[in-house]
Amino acid sequence: VAVVGAKLPGDFAIKRAKLRGVESQGMICSAKELGLNEKLLPKDQQEGIMVLPEGTAVGKSILDVLAIEDEVLELDLTPNRSDCLSMLGVAYEVGALTGRPVQLPDTKVSDAAEEASSHITVNIEAEEHCTHYAARYIKGVKIGPSPQWMQNRLIAAGVRPINNVVDITNFVLLEYGQPLHAFDADKVESGSIVVRLAREGETIVTLDDQERKLEPHMLLITDGERPLALAGVMGGASSEVTASTVNILLESARFNGATIRKTSRQVGLRSESSIRFEKGVDPARVIPALDRAASLMAKYAQGLVLEGIVEELADSPEEVVVTMTLDKINRYLGTELSKLETEIIFGRLQFPFEFGPNGVFTVNVPSRRGDITRDVDIIEEVARLHGYDEIPTTAIEGPSTPGALTKPQAIRRELRRRLTDAGLNE
Repeated sequence: VAVVGAKLPGDFAIKRAKLRGVESQGMICSAKELGLNEKLLPKDQQEGIMVLPEGTAVGKSILDVLAIEDEVLELDLTPNRSDCLSMLGVAYEVGALTGRPVQLPDTKVSDAAEEASSHITVNIEAEEHCTHYAARYIKGVKIGPSPQWMQNRLIAAGVRPINNVVDITNFVLLEYGQPLHAFDADKVESGSIVVRLAREGETIVTLDDQERKLEPHMLLITDGERPLALAGVMGGASSEVTASTVNILLESARFNGATIRKTSRQVGLRSESSIRFEKGVDPARVIPALDRAASLMAKYAQGLVLEGIVEELADSPEEVVVTMTLDKINRYLGTELSKLETEIIFGRLQFPFEFGPNGVFTVNVPSRRGDITRDVDIIEEVARLHGYDEIPTTAIEGPSTPGALTKPQAIRRELRRRLTDAGLNE
């Protein structure tokens, strides 16, 4: 309610007035009147008066309830920093800049006694295109709106809330940078998940109700026969989570970026998931993101998470270990950093390291930083955190030779000038 004296977006002031002979002392507002972007609101909130969640304190400012006065940082990322396509990635970056530790979300899951493996099986046939596929089974979910704080965060990130289960997968996508997908488990034939390439002439109806013709290079999530989702791009309508969904099959996987990019471009679909798979996701977050989403579904959808993760791992990436000397770091940067200063920078970056004999640093690069593969990448990180403005400037040294024309060049230039001055063309 906007009472008399309130000012709504667009400088619309609420005044005492008479409407149809009745005195009005305020206005009950719609989301649009509050200045919210209708396109990002749940469908039931796009028209009419905005209904707040039960339990909202009477008299509390709508600015606090809907986080309207929240601050949003818009990051303009270079293509190599896909790690910052997540809240955790940005937290590690801010932590490195400020020297503060990163607080990771709680991913503890209270498993039920029933085994998830008794309901689902996973098989990867296209191992070159999918190196890790993990799934959890969640029983007895109650589909409804997600909590207001979660809706606020999704809307701030430009994502429209749909229901608690779908919102949780989107929330964890933004939090971890790991795309997830929730299937209606009862629509997955015999609980079988087979990751394979599409067959010639095969089609799928995606969540946007568009029928799409598939090519043999496109990766699919299937129930062995029927396509359930276009891997890493968009889910299929046949296994969509609806208001009648009771059981959830929750997917977390690592797909080949080039495969997803090619599929996404060919079908004309670029989703939040495909963007992240194209640029590369952290292989170490496949399971933590799955657990985080499962724990949130237990809390906000009253689901029962069955024991165990059903997964198939086709390939594990090798750990990246980079060595360089302190002398090389200083030589490349023109600095005189001490061993202690360099160690503090590695500590702020949360890069495990050892300092061995002959002044050699051995740095174990975390899997979240896929952009770091060589010693010069590490040196760049040191320069960045030390501060580019702290790198000393050096005057150019060496013999200087004044430039001059040779005698033939001088004669030719003088002749050209005199002839053109006389009005002639060369």
